[in-house]
Amino acid sequence: MAAMSLTIGFDLDMTLIDSRPGIHACYLALAERTGTYIDADLAVTRLGPPLAEELVNWFPAERIPAMADLYREMYPSIAVAATPAMAGAREAIEAVRAAGGRTMVVTAKYEPNAKLHLAHLGLEPDVVVGDLWAEQKAEALREYGASVYVGDHVGDVRGARAAGALPVAVATGPCDAEELRAAGADVVLDDLTAFPAWLAGYREAPGAAERA
Repeated sequence: MAAMSLTIGFDLDMTLIDSRPGIHACYLALAERTGTYIDADLAVTRLGPPLAEELVNWFPAERIPAMADLYREMYPSIAVAATPAMAGAREAIEAVRAAGGRTMVVTAKYEPNAKLHLAHLGLEPDVVVGDLWAEQKAEALREYGASVYVGDHVGDVRGARAAGALPVAVATGPCDAEELRAAGADVVLDDLTAFPAWLAGYREAPGAAERA
C-alpha cells in the first residue's frame, strides 16, 4: 500500500476519548439547570448517537432544540477537562502519521466541542468533521478518501461500510465484540493499544490483516 494513499478515520467518543465522566457531569448540570430528572448513569451507557436521541428520553420533543443548545453551551466548561484519552489513542494517531498517512476524526459530536477535546488532550488529527452519525459519516470518509474507519459503535461500522472503507471496531464503547462483528466489522480489536500492530500488518498485506 502506498503511504500517500493512507487516510484513516477515527470516531471520537469511546474510541479516542473516554467521554463518560464529562458527559455524565454535563447531564447532571443540565438536570439541575432545568429542574428535569436525567439518569446520567444510564445516559453514558449508550453514547454514540446524536445528542437529540438521548435528550428525547428526558424532554418533550418541542424542547429538544433549546435543550441541545443549552447542553452544548455548558459543555466546554464542564466536560472537556474531565475527559481523558482512551488507552492507545495517541499512539494510534502517531502510528498512522509514522506510516506517512493522515488521520481524520468523524464524529456525531458537535464539531466545536470535538475540537476542544482534541486540543485539550494534544491529539492532532489532520481533519475533524462533526455532526455526522452512522451512514452520514460516509460523506466525510468518502470526501477525504479514508480507506479505514475505526469506531466503537455499530453506527460507526455502518458508516464505514457505506463509505466503502474497512470497518475496524474497538470494543471500548457500548457495543461488545459480538455486536460489532454482527454489524459487519471486518476487524475487532480489544482497544486502541492493539491498533499500531494491526496497522503494520494491514500495510504489509491488507487482505491478511482483515477479519482480526
